[in-house]
Amino acid sequence: MKGVAISVLMVLAMVQLMVRPGEATISCEEVVNLVRPCAPYIVTGIGSPTVACCNGLDQLRKSATTTADKQQACQCAKDAAAGFPMINEQAAASLHTICKIHIDFPISKNINCQE
Repeated sequence: MKGVAISVLMVLAMVQLMVRPGEATISCEEVVNLVRPCAPYIVTGIGSPTVACCNGLDQLRKSATTTADKQQACQCAKDAAAGFPMINEQAAASLHTICKIHIDFPISKNINCQE
């Protein structure tokens, strides 16, 4: 589990450097910080997402209001998810349903963020 935590932190650090200035007002750093509390649930799929996870998703929903912001947030979440070979896709995709928060994209390695 310690190795998973280190992997999560490394991927999150790398995603923070992927911001494309001028295209969206939300940054990958913001997305990563908001979704970070969801990492234990996304990796294991065990139990339920934490309150901090659901609050982060709600804040992400409130922050990503324009199409550019939503696409940027989606791409950042997708890039972060791609860094987890052991991600539980079903758990990640179910976050918004379990948290009862509507976001326009699931957290997944396989989503097309341009739609």
